[in-house]
Amino acid sequence: MEALGVILLLIGNIWILVLAFKTGVWWGVGSMFIPLVGLIFTLLHLRDTWKPFLIEIVGVVLVLVNYTPAPHR
Repeated sequence: MEALGVILLLIGNIWILVLAFKTGVWWGVGSMFIPLVGLIFTLLHLRDTWKPFLIEIVGVVLVLVNYTPAPHR
């Protein structure tokens, strides 16, 4: 499950990066090198980025579920 989560995170992140470069070169460069710029771009352009953002959220959930400690018996 963790590998699937990481793959989904990668797909969503690359998709948002492509959308950022389509919007403008500086959005793309900023998203690539400054993590907060990517998040700001995603939130400002949510109409276009909601699908890759949702894919990233699912990826984060899958990765975090894998790190949840199991109860001791």
